[in-house]
Amino acid sequence: MASADQLKALLKSHAEGDDERFFAVAMQLAAREARLGHGALAEELRSLVDTAKRRRGSDQAIPIGRPRGELANLLTASWPKARLSEMVLAQKAKDQIERIVREQRHAARILEHGLAPRRKLLLVGPPGTGKTMTAAVLAGELGIPLFSVRLDGLITKFMGETAAKLRQIFEATGHTRGVYFFDEFDAIGSQRGSSNDVGEIRRVLNSFLQMIEQDRSHSLIVAATNHPEILDHALFRRFDDVLQYELPVKEQIASLLRSKLARLAEKRIQWNRLAEMAQGLSFAEITRAADEAVKDALIHERERIVESDVRHMLRERMEVAGHIGSKK
Repeated sequence: MASADQLKALLKSHAEGDDERFFAVAMQLAAREARLGHGALAEELRSLVDTAKRRRGSDQAIPIGRPRGELANLLTASWPKARLSEMVLAQKAKDQIERIVREQRHAARILEHGLAPRRKLLLVGPPGTGKTMTAAVLAGELGIPLFSVRLDGLITKFMGETAAKLRQIFEATGHTRGVYFFDEFDAIGSQRGSSNDVGEIRRVLNSFLQMIEQDRSHSLIVAATNHPEILDHALFRRFDDVLQYELPVKEQIASLLRSKLARLAEKRIQWNRLAEMAQGLSFAEITRAADEAVKDALIHERERIVESDVRHMLRERMEVAGHIGSKK
């Protein structure tokens, strides 16, 4: 049975139109029933919540429970609709994401048996390879908000203040279920004792290690870095899964270009030839080049995109990214 406080919280959130709080309390009820051994009821509650979120997402905009007070300076909230099917990734990374989503959707059953679904994730790889998109996809697939941590609001020069703000974020994970995304995580996760280490950052890292280990919420905590080599080794043990991201190979580049441009592209385009030229670019840079080719065709009222159009935009991205171009 639900506690009196939970019932009051459900009624209050419904009366105030706070959908996010309503769903969060409902998920807490599901978790409570799972701990009591009522697995079937817990699974049914979670299924009802997920169905309601998906239905609302397709019919109308969902009011996001935006962070208030101090949290408003620490978290940026959004409600992504991204799906895993939209991503072009190495099969291993895609399999890992699919497994995380499955475990989250069957969390009640997993918790019932004294186990925990994967929800503390570290994403590592070069810029533009899909780390930020993964955070959005996890939120979109699970129908929960994405809370991006604002490092400019988190990290301060005052001793102890950053750790206190970090604690506020971890407290929020228990109040509102969502994906809490720490981008550029190396800013707080660099190795202790490194040559450029300062006492405050060391204390912040120690605080993060303690908080993530003690966290028992139902939120997903996702950290991303372009520089895994400078992360403190103790961090890797605190995450349930580490996802590796790489620059796209030729086949992935061709697939991405085709998916972005096939609707307007002429049939004679040689996707593999373009992919050969674009090797070394990230997913984000290739997507940008494809978008630029579409925009250029629209502006000049061309009905079809030809291979030279795409080649031109890819070369522009290579120049911007600093690639030395001898490819024709």
